[in-house]
Amino acid sequence: MVVPGARGPVSRSQARSQSRSLGKARFDSIYDRPDPRSYFERLAPLEYEIPHHAQEIFRRTAAARAALYDGRTEPPAVLDLCCSYGINAALLNHEVTLAELYAHYTSDEALGLTTDELARHDKEFYAERRRPQTFPVYGLDIAGRAVDYAQRAGLLDGAFTENLEQGLPGTELRRALDRVGLITLTGGGSYLTERTFTALLGAIRRPLWVSAFVLRTVSYDPIARVLAEHGLPTTADPTGTYPQRLFTDDEEQRYAIEAVRALGGDPAGREEAGRFHTTLYESRRGR
Repeated sequence: MVVPGARGPVSRSQARSQSRSLGKARFDSIYDRPDPRSYFERLAPLEYEIPHHAQEIFRRTAAARAALYDGRTEPPAVLDLCCSYGINAALLNHEVTLAELYAHYTSDEALGLTTDELARHDKEFYAERRRPQTFPVYGLDIAGRAVDYAQRAGLLDGAFTENLEQGLPGTELRRALDRVGLITLTGGGSYLTERTFTALLGAIRRPLWVSAFVLRTVSYDPIARVLAEHGLPTTADPTGTYPQRLFTDDEEQRYAIEAVRALGGDPAGREEAGRFHTTLYESRRGR
């Protein structure tokens, strides 16, 4: 995927300005801004692209889950974990690409607006691009300002900021989870653990599917075990891996190569070629 405005690998000075977690650069300063402009501006040079790869897969999966009759009249909702500014919801329900979102949020027009003006503009922007077949989407992310913006832009049907690594869903989230039939994940596999999934599975009542893109530097096994305990066997996409983004520097690349090898993976042609890669894991009851 070609990212508009991308200038190749991030500079060494930019890389040093990022905090690190176990060798992987963190971008905490862009995850909970009042609007998405800093997010897209910072990630453009790194060619962050995993939502692009997930777009058509999530559309197909959401449509297939919606076609599965489960005795309920209302359509099953999608729960996007670590939803941030609602990017997956934007790509799922609107005729727009990730490259177009990069161009949109880094344009001179967008940079000249206040956050309130941008939110109003985005609500019209997405309404004009709404697909004929759409799916209810709830977002869950501890970044309160990010999910608030996604709701203001009309991307989410409900937004929740509870930290399920530390507690159980509250009343409003539990009410929303009663409608959920599909969980999606593209950006939180390095931070979420089985605790979050245990909390979710205890509240979801409809037949559940899970579609998760997870970095090859972390093990999905603990989450897969919890899903299996709830009757959801997990399979990995046999067709290959999906690139996530460029490395910020040599140190991050060395970390990724070593982490992949430690988990029994082969970094040749993937992490050794300069990018993080993800594996798609899918879980469905009765596969």
